[in-house]
Amino acid sequence: MFTSLHALLLQSWQTVFIALRALRRNKLRSSLTALGIIIGVAAVVAMVAMGNGAQANITEQVSSLGENLLTVFAGSKRSGGVSSGQGSASTITLEDVAAIQREVRDVVAVSPEVVTTAQAIANGRNWSTNIVGESPQYLQIRNWRLASGSMFTEREVRNVAKVAVIGSKTALELFGPLDPIGQNVRVNNIPFVIIGVLESKGAGMGGQNQDDRLIVPYTTAMKRITGDRYLRSVNLQISTSERVEIAEAQITSLLRQRHRLGPGDDDDFNIFNQKDIAETVSSVSGIVTALLAAISSLSLVVGGIGIMNIMLVSVTERTREIGIRIAVGAQPIAIQLQFLIEAVTLSLLGGLIGVALGILISILVGKTGLFQPIVSADSIVLAFGVSFVIGVFFGFYPARKAAALDPIEALRHE
Repeated sequence: MFTSLHALLLQSWQTVFIALRALRRNKLRSSLTALGIIIGVAAVVAMVAMGNGAQANITEQVSSLGENLLTVFAGSKRSGGVSSGQGSASTITLEDVAAIQREVRDVVAVSPEVVTTAQAIANGRNWSTNIVGESPQYLQIRNWRLASGSMFTEREVRNVAKVAVIGSKTALELFGPLDPIGQNVRVNNIPFVIIGVLESKGAGMGGQNQDDRLIVPYTTAMKRITGDRYLRSVNLQISTSERVEIAEAQITSLLRQRHRLGPGDDDDFNIFNQKDIAETVSSVSGIVTALLAAISSLSLVVGGIGIMNIMLVSVTERTREIGIRIAVGAQPIAIQLQFLIEAVTLSLLGGLIGVALGILISILVGKTGLFQPIVSADSIVLAFGVSFVIGVFFGFYPARKAAALDPIEALRHE
């Protein structure tokens, strides 16, 4: 038994050696054959990495809006059948905000929001920026920190104080390298004292620069800048992610009751659920990533067809060699295994180089600064697995054809 096992192992090693020697004998042809697999695997790895990176980037942007966030927007105002867009209607009041704080227990932080655009003037410079009216809880809701200074207080909100917290982009445009804390900035000829500078957050959803803003107490924005008696929106932080949907239903019911909407009436407000948006974005990004991987996998099939084509040519060229091997006692299974090993070796070698190339492409894309591709171990394992399967699948027919040759006819072949 030991002798037969030893003979089997020896024959297997001889088969592997013969297969590798045949590949080395035709280096250029082997390299060109593996090129299809290299391109296919590189495309799969790079596309999946870019899809994962884009998904992570979008998820990060959604997360930057805050944790367990609900935003209640006023409805759209219509005039002559034309909608003015979300937030344009006069439907959300400060009394609505007080009722939400009082009656919806899951709401742990509230910030009424007023948004407008105005020219800010300071230090001999002027800059058109977003003027945002908020409450002191706004930074907690948005998970936003201060780079320096402090946030205004509830007392300053009640006193309609002329104080502001400035975004890093606006601070740079108005004050350059100077420290803006304690400096004055004029908006609509009203002087505001800068008491805090926000940490940079960069671009948000839709590509808007979140750092280009001047945050003031919402009462100040309403009474001194816009003159509004109604709110554009309200930012709400819910106690836990599990309670977000429950809180949303309670807020919807409360506002419909306060606005005297009947069973058949449409809501005159809209509620933005951050969790739903994050799940939708994640789902869509996953589908796009899978689609990119599927499209790039087509090049792997083309590479597999190339392997089959070259292996069939190799069988034809080496017909006499196969006949000699069979004549001296080689079993058909050994002949079949030899050609399968050649096909799988070409495929796996192409897969290895393709993975390295895919990682390199991902690194180069990351250097552009658009987003950072994420190369996952799953995509590498998948690429190698697919390479092996392609080698076996497309190498099986040529290998079987070689093993089925008649030794007498093979020896006659020139």
